[in-house]
Amino acid sequence: YLEPIQTFLVSSLMKLITFLIFIIPTLLLSQKINNVSSYRNMGSETYFRFHYDNDFFAATDKNYTQGYNFEFANPVFKKNPVNHIFIKLKGQSNTFGVAIEHIGFTPSNFVSPDIQTGDRPFAAAIYFKSFATSIDTFKKRLLSQSFSIGFIGPGAFGKEMQTEIHKLTGNKIPRGWDNQIQNDLVFNFKFDYEKQLFSYNELFSLQSVTAFQVGTLFTNASVGINTTFGLLDQHFSESRHSSDFRLFAYAQPIVSYIGYDATLQGGIFTNDNTYEISSKNIERITAQIDFGLVLKYKRLYLEYTRTSITREFKSGNAAKWGGFRVGYLFL
Repeated sequence: YLEPIQTFLVSSLMKLITFLIFIIPTLLLSQKINNVSSYRNMGSETYFRFHYDNDFFAATDKNYTQGYNFEFANPVFKKNPVNHIFIKLKGQSNTFGVAIEHIGFTPSNFVSPDIQTGDRPFAAAIYFKSFATSIDTFKKRLLSQSFSIGFIGPGAFGKEMQTEIHKLTGNKIPRGWDNQIQNDLVFNFKFDYEKQLFSYNELFSLQSVTAFQVGTLFTNASVGINTTFGLLDQHFSESRHSSDFRLFAYAQPIVSYIGYDATLQGGIFTNDNTYEISSKNIERITAQIDFGLVLKYKRLYLEYTRTSITREFKSGNAAKWGGFRVGYLFL
């Protein structure tokens, strides 16, 4: 009874090792951005935050259609064994936490049960994430790392979630989820690095961004900048003081090199997808811009964000979506 399971696990592990050996060298070419940015720093070691994305905010219903994230940080997670794989950065501010994340993608015509050749395949993924963030106020830099484990495919209940949401909101029912990317394992490592280039009082700041992620779900890398302006938190300043009220806007343009995208190409362990985008049709270079508004009042964190990205495969189109975050600081 156990032999087939053991054979599958060994075979999957060997495929993963082979995949990483061939894909890691591409990371030297460029970087990919993560959701963790200095302007989203909560300023506390203990907090809870919820994030929700939907293309409804951009008046569309295709491509990256929905995603959510539950995030919890607490010093107790400093003892998480996963932290041993992270690079250590000496800093005056260290945050450790866990999160659960779910993402879903659909083609433009999600109502038809037929395969939408030339468009994005249906796909959904869910994974558990461990993360650690350090801010070095002396060198004015931020390092954030995370490791995710989960799966992509029908087991991520993307079909059930979108169907129920559309029923509740009176929208058209999606019929094409039977053609979605099939079940596969997710292992992903993310690395984000920021360096403050310039700041003026507590009104304006400019940071460089370097990031990459490697794994079975996404392998890509990015470079870019972000800027904030308004009534700011000074996360990189040793003399920063707390305030009950902060309100500021941000913008973050980035350019990415795409190594692998399982939501388009399917997982690396299974080969029985009804439909997927071939490697030769993947756009290797994409440009993305995130912009939004953050409000902090005492222990409350509120954010509204919008994102636009160039096409991710040759027969696709540019995409856009919006989202919001709600957070609460316990300390």
